[in-house]
Amino acid sequence: MSTTAKKKVNLLLIGLSKRGKALLDLLLEMDDVNVAAVCDVYEDRLQNAVQAVEKVYGKKPAASTDYRALLDVPGLDAVFTPSSWTSHVQVCLDAMNAGLYAATEVGGATSVQQCWDLVRTSEKTGKPCMLMENCCYGQEELTILNMVKLGLFGELVHAEGGYRHDLRREICMGHVDRHYRLDNYLHRNGDVYPTHDVGPIAKYLNINRGNRMLSLVSVASKSVGNEAWVKSHLQQYPQLEEINNRDFAMGDVVVTTIKCAMGETITLFHDTSLPRPYSRGNLLQGSKGIWMEDKHSISIEGITPVNEKSWNPHSWYDLNKFYKKYEHPLWKKFRSSGVKGGHGGMDFLVLRAYLEAVRDQTQTPIDVYDTAAWMSLTALSEESVAMGGHPVAIPDFTDGRWINREPIVEGTYCLNKICKPGRKL
Repeated sequence: MSTTAKKKVNLLLIGLSKRGKALLDLLLEMDDVNVAAVCDVYEDRLQNAVQAVEKVYGKKPAASTDYRALLDVPGLDAVFTPSSWTSHVQVCLDAMNAGLYAATEVGGATSVQQCWDLVRTSEKTGKPCMLMENCCYGQEELTILNMVKLGLFGELVHAEGGYRHDLRREICMGHVDRHYRLDNYLHRNGDVYPTHDVGPIAKYLNINRGNRMLSLVSVASKSVGNEAWVKSHLQQYPQLEEINNRDFAMGDVVVTTIKCAMGETITLFHDTSLPRPYSRGNLLQGSKGIWMEDKHSISIEGITPVNEKSWNPHSWYDLNKFYKKYEHPLWKKFRSSGVKGGHGGMDFLVLRAYLEAVRDQTQTPIDVYDTAAWMSLTALSEESVAMGGHPVAIPDFTDGRWINREPIVEGTYCLNKICKPGRKL
């Protein structure tokens, strides 16, 4: 890849529903980005996006309900697809084959072969493919990454994470709201949304760079949450009659346990069909300490927060009190310049991570091997669940190069090393 920097990134955005529209609004605020083309299969969403772009730029972008018709827009550099889960891989393959940087919103793959296709196409074309895992850039997650790199947790042993969120209305009203989640829950059973949890964990554990995930076991509970929600809301939403008495394939709680090459274990939870507050359930445990997101607490052997005189091995400490000393330098810079973007700023940071790699023509901080490994967990968990929790091997998408990878690209948004951020975010 060339190291010649571009002045402005010309981008094709595919998928303009609620998530896509929010990202479009954020992109339109960036002076080094040109949203050159937009696409959605629904004409109303497409026209809303065209109007939004025209309002900011004073001219209409290229637009089509078929993204393939836009891949040869003159000057195009990159594609980003916040479309439906099962469309992500094909979009990225077509983008890379067209000589463009590819990026996909989060969600798992439907087959392991898809993941190999992403890897081989990226290797063949020399074009990166980045999973836009915004949770890797959360304030708490990056602070923990900084503490891991400083050795404060000692030797890492175990990690946990999850997507635990009451989504019953979004799921069950899918056909009404034109949301793809419903069809996936009706027909699939596994962890269909593993990357919010595994993404940050993979960076803590050096997955694909000195470590890798070896195997997993997944089990799923029975399914009652969505069926019960449908029946209790039939009067309020008569349209639900379409799926009343349908059996949902998706277990209400799916638990996946992963074994890593260097001995660590990871436990992931998918839990979106029962009443519960939002949680990603993050936990990281090492030979010197532990962090638990749900308590927003931490305990590091011998280390106390500001104004604490001595460490108590039986007490949790407020993580907020550690930020002054251990907050990731990227987040210190971000706060000083003004946090912006959705999901507490994570959306802005992950967009900038991708766009600056495109601008500088460098590798993305979440590369195709990360993308493939993290996305493959969905298809592999479905396989394990279908076999009653039988262990399933996780492919090595690096073909052995995880042992001795090429040097990382250092910079503001690097997730493999703590780097000093640039002057402007």
